[in-house]
Amino acid sequence: MRFGWRTIPGPALTAATALLALLLDRYLPVPSPAPLFVCIVAFAGSLSGFASAMVSATVAVIGSALFFLNHGSVPGYTTTDLVRLGLLAITAAATAGITGLMRERLLDAFALERRHYATAERLSAALDQVDIGIVLLDAETRAEFINRAFRDYFSLPDEKAESRPPFIALMYHGRDTGAFELPEDELSAFIAVRMEMVRIGDATPINIKLSNGEVLRFVCAALPDGGRMLSYTPVTDLVRHTDTPSRADYYRSLRDPTGRNLIRYLRVAE
Repeated sequence: MRFGWRTIPGPALTAATALLALLLDRYLPVPSPAPLFVCIVAFAGSLSGFASAMVSATVAVIGSALFFLNHGSVPGYTTTDLVRLGLLAITAAATAGITGLMRERLLDAFALERRHYATAERLSAALDQVDIGIVLLDAETRAEFINRAFRDYFSLPDEKAESRPPFIALMYHGRDTGAFELPEDELSAFIAVRMEMVRIGDATPINIKLSNGEVLRFVCAALPDGGRMLSYTPVTDLVRHTDTPSRADYYRSLRDPTGRNLIRYLRVAE
C-alpha cells in the first residue's frame, strides 16, 4: 500500500464520521451511520484504490460497533445490532473490492490510451518526415490524417488539413489550385475516376502528373475498418511513358524544381 494524500481522506473521513455519530448519540437520537459509511468506503476506493477502501471499511465496522454498544437503553449488543454489523462488514468489504477493481481497470485503460496516443504521435511525426504523401480516410472517406508531404504537393493549408475534409474536397482543392497537369475539360472525369477507385478500394497504381512537372504514383489501400490509406509516391525521376527515352536527362532536368539539373544538362549539351 502506497501512502499519499489520496490514501488519507477515506479513513480520516470514516473516523471523523464515527466520532461525530458517537458524540451526537449522547444527546440526540441518531440513526445508524452505516449507509454513510458505505458511501465513504466507495469514495475512498475510487480516490485511492482497494487498500484505502479496506482501511475505511475496517474503521467503519469498528465505529459502528462502538455506536451500537451504547446506542440502546441497555449497554451491549442485541441480535439486531450484530446482524447490522455483519451486513455492514459484508457491504463495506464488497464496496471496497468493487470500487478498487473499477479504479484499477480505469487506470489501466487510461494508461493504455496514453501509450496509444504517444505511439500515434510518434507515428505521425515519422510520417511527416517521408517524401511520400500519406492520407488516411475513415469509412466515410473523411481525412483523419494528412502528412506534410501531401500538404506540400497540393499546397494544402494546415487549417484545412486539420478540419478532416472529405476526399472529394481534397480533389476539388487540387483542381481549384491548378495542381493537376490536365486540361480543364478532363478534370471532372479524372476526379470521378479517382473517387470511384477510393470508394471500391481499387489498389491499381496510377501516375498523377502535377502542373509543376512532378509525377506522383497514387495507390489506394483498403483498411480492415472500412477506411482507406492513400499513398502518393514521387516518381518524377522515372521517365514517363510518353517521354522520348533518348531525352530522358532533359525531361528529368525540367522536373527539377531548383533548375540545377537543367543548367547542368545545357552545359553538357554545349
